[in-house]
Amino acid sequence: MTLSLDNQSFSDALVILGAAGLVIPLFARFRVTPVIGFILVGVLVGPHGLGSLTDRSPWLYYVTISDAEAIEPFAEFGIILLLFSIGLELSFRRLWTMRRLVFGVGAAELIGSGAIIAVGLALMGQGMAGAIGLGLALALSSTALVLPMVGTRSPVGKAAFSMLLFEDVAIVPIIFALGVMAPSASNGWSDLGETVLRAGIAVVGLYIVGKFLIPRMFAQAARTKNPEIFLAASLLVVIVSSLVTTAAGLSPIVGALLAGLLIAESAYADEVEAMTAPFKGLALGVFLITVGMSVDLAVIAANWQVLALAIVAVIIVKTLVTSGLLRLAGARIGTAAEAGLLMSSPSETTLIVLAAAAQAQLILPETAQFWEIVTAIGLTITPILARIGHDVSRRLEWRAGGHDEAALAVEGDHVVVIGFGRIGRVVAGMLTRHKLDYIAVEADIDAVTAAKREHMPVLFGDVSRPAVLDSLKLDSARAIVLTMDDPVQQERITRLLRARYRDIPIISRARDADHAARLYSAGASEAVPETLESSLQLSEVLLVDLGIAVGPVIASIHERRAEMRAEIRDKSGLDYEPRLSSTRRARPASID
Repeated sequence: MTLSLDNQSFSDALVILGAAGLVIPLFARFRVTPVIGFILVGVLVGPHGLGSLTDRSPWLYYVTISDAEAIEPFAEFGIILLLFSIGLELSFRRLWTMRRLVFGVGAAELIGSGAIIAVGLALMGQGMAGAIGLGLALALSSTALVLPMVGTRSPVGKAAFSMLLFEDVAIVPIIFALGVMAPSASNGWSDLGETVLRAGIAVVGLYIVGKFLIPRMFAQAARTKNPEIFLAASLLVVIVSSLVTTAAGLSPIVGALLAGLLIAESAYADEVEAMTAPFKGLALGVFLITVGMSVDLAVIAANWQVLALAIVAVIIVKTLVTSGLLRLAGARIGTAAEAGLLMSSPSETTLIVLAAAAQAQLILPETAQFWEIVTAIGLTITPILARIGHDVSRRLEWRAGGHDEAALAVEGDHVVVIGFGRIGRVVAGMLTRHKLDYIAVEADIDAVTAAKREHMPVLFGDVSRPAVLDSLKLDSARAIVLTMDDPVQQERITRLLRARYRDIPIISRARDADHAARLYSAGASEAVPETLESSLQLSEVLLVDLGIAVGPVIASIHERRAEMRAEIRDKSGLDYEPRLSSTRRARPASID
């Protein structure tokens, strides 16, 4: 029996590792989040997918997961490591500055969304206590999926994190409240009070002990110069903190977050983050596979209309409540819309609250199973909602005034800078120094807002849209400079511009020689590889420091640059010199 279990566990482990090895690079190749890939793998290899056919085809045993419950602890550990890594990116000072969002918007979002969903379910016949439990469960959003997609530094990530942090803290009180509402409950409120007291003592104790012990422990681990000991110390801090908060009645993820915050205050945060990142990614993948394994396609096919209605209703309610609250808190309309859609799906913790509500006999087991399927589907479509939210955000920002053609009107004979990040700003600065007019276009609304504060002629827009290109007056431009950090989009835009404007000089930033060759093939007049320029600048500094005269050094650098660019053009297959005179004007291509 032991041998069988070992073989089964070994087979499941191989399936998980194989899925990680295939999903991450495959979906990265097509620029799709691996979240969808892991969930689809779970659907495919789970008990409702190919796993249901092992009796007829025994060989499927080796490519499916036989025991879904056996891998759930690893999935939970993945969420713990995720919260730990989030804590590493924060600090207590930053949390204090976010207190208004956490305890204001976060609390209002959870209570508001839960109340509206509860009222809707009560009107449909669900008992009030059960409706409250379901409303609070469905109002929760997925920390495990949302934060890896947006981080915690961007405006959307900051808003999402503040609400998710409140939800994570509120999970235990919600579960206790459901127990209090149970028909058999007697002294639930006193138990809740004791739990709050124990939790407060545990958090304060962890903070005091951690501030004193953690720097000393990591200093000792660093002195050994042994990466394994350093990693063991990191995992020990996470595990101990999670165990303490669990024993106090809180969720283990609260302890993991606190452990990350404590280490973030030390000098070892970067090293710890780098060491634990691979474990976090793999464990999070296991969690996503378990989500996919809970999706029964047969049940979905039989009840797709009711399930679709339930999912759409939850998404609409949570989107409107979250977006509205963020707007009231002063967020930009695009940020509010994107965060609202991103937070609109139920959460992995929804499953925990549903189980607690069913155990308290507030809802029927069949009702819990229905909403578990809704939750699994919601988690699966979260990356799609994130993509939709990002596109909606850009459109709303466009309509809200980011696209201001009148303010950027020029007479002509100007340079168009596409992309206004770090490199775009430098190019614009040099054009201004030489008294040359320019127009810049950037898809990042925050970068555009910052530039407009400095009275720079920057337009918000997506250059893949024809209306944006028309507003740039390219028919009278002297040159176009592409500075975006997106190789695929650079090639596509270069090809589009060259097809419409045959004579205009197009100078593009390139990552390396291969990328530059592809840009030349797409129609660029000049492509400047970052690797080429950095190596030439390094060589120039080295030669001058070695005592060689500046004149010969500069001449040799120019000569080598010309040789390398010629090699790149040869590699692109071009047999002509694409450089154009800067005094020539662009003419739109005639349509034959």
